[in-house]
Amino acid sequence: MTDNQTVRALLADLPAGVVVTDPDVIERYAHDDAEWAPYELPAALVRPTTVEQVRAVVARCAEFGTPIVPRGSGTGLSGGANALAGSVVLSTEAMNAIVEINPQEHLAVVQPGVINEDLRKAAAEHGLWYPPDPASAPWSSLGGNVATNAGGLCCVKYGVTRDYVLGLQVVMGRGEVVRLGRRTAKGVAGYDLCGLLVGSEGTLGVITEITLRLRPARQGAEHTVVGYFDSLPAAGRAVAAVTEAGIVPSALELIDRHCLTAVDQWKNMGLSDEADVLLLGRSDLPGEAGEQEAEAMLRCFEAGGATWSARSTDPVEAEALFSARRLAYPALERLGPVLTEDVCVPRARVADMLAKIDATAREHDVHIANIAHAGDGNLHPLIITPVGDDAARLRAQRAFESIVDDAIAMGGTVTGEHGVGLLKRRGLHRELDPAVVAMHHAVKNALDPLGIFNPGKVFGDPAEPAH
Repeated sequence: MTDNQTVRALLADLPAGVVVTDPDVIERYAHDDAEWAPYELPAALVRPTTVEQVRAVVARCAEFGTPIVPRGSGTGLSGGANALAGSVVLSTEAMNAIVEINPQEHLAVVQPGVINEDLRKAAAEHGLWYPPDPASAPWSSLGGNVATNAGGLCCVKYGVTRDYVLGLQVVMGRGEVVRLGRRTAKGVAGYDLCGLLVGSEGTLGVITEITLRLRPARQGAEHTVVGYFDSLPAAGRAVAAVTEAGIVPSALELIDRHCLTAVDQWKNMGLSDEADVLLLGRSDLPGEAGEQEAEAMLRCFEAGGATWSARSTDPVEAEALFSARRLAYPALERLGPVLTEDVCVPRARVADMLAKIDATAREHDVHIANIAHAGDGNLHPLIITPVGDDAARLRAQRAFESIVDDAIAMGGTVTGEHGVGLLKRRGLHRELDPAVVAMHHAVKNALDPLGIFNPGKVFGDPAEPAH
């Protein structure tokens, strides 16, 4: 595969082993975890270890007009890291150093290949905490988290990745290395170009270093509230009650019976068959304030129609329930292909959206399991299909688009944290006004004048098939 002009140049420019042309190796890097998102075999895989090597890759690709597909750990669920024929996949996995943890300034400086959970552990050694915690935290890289503006269980109270990114080092469209943002607690000099890169899904540049805000570690145990419900809309009404009461829990998660059963079949945790839907709420306020907030949440669960609810007095049991929530997606993957949704609606419309998802499952004759960051309205319907069943696949894809349309109609958004990638391009063009889409294209053209960064993703032609 070294007949490619760009690949020959990169092999000459970079140390041995950085450029990979073995098709068997490249195949594993050609796509992320999105089900049925199209991809092609790239011309090469590049695994740089320094910013200078990244700069060299971008400069060569700019010279020859070769597309670059930036990639983190490949845990994405929207096709954002899927390769194009003739492209170069640039994996940042080898750039995995925690450069600095600064307890005085409450910040960390990391390379993009650092795993989310590794930073959290390193910060904890200094009495600090990095809140964004996607379910993929043990495997997903911080570069990928920044590229998609990842959220997680804690984001209902503590915000998403964007809220913690202070600064970035980025290689831009002609190989320029720039620093965006700051290290200070405040700063408003110029446009927020650093914030612009967060959530850009690799379409504006390659992130090579990240400066992140840290928080003091939380003190004391969290108070967990558990509620059983006999339907998704009933659980949604409880979520609305929590919001109306002005409660900001440290987590408010929804898991349905399908997910709990899948986790039980895999891990034998004994959590299923208690209810159709489980709500898990947490308060991390210290002392009596936490007790009071947990009691208030419990009353909201009861008002929403819980068939049973209680405060957990067993920390081990409480942690097992939240572990089941994190394990739900990989447990369902064991049953067959899973098309993962990521819509977000106003919290007052969660019950309505969950009812719509139920109706969509019946209308399209598909099996939809549900997990959700219910506290901020971010729903993850998981459409499960039998292996090799093309008719079921087509029904699942129609259900996927129907859920997107329903979320937009309720004043929601097509993606809360997974990104647009390939799978949500049609929905994105439905959600945004044409004038706003044109503004995005103008930004893309200004920062990536040669159009080499992740072409076709996010604002690509929505008429092109994404499934």
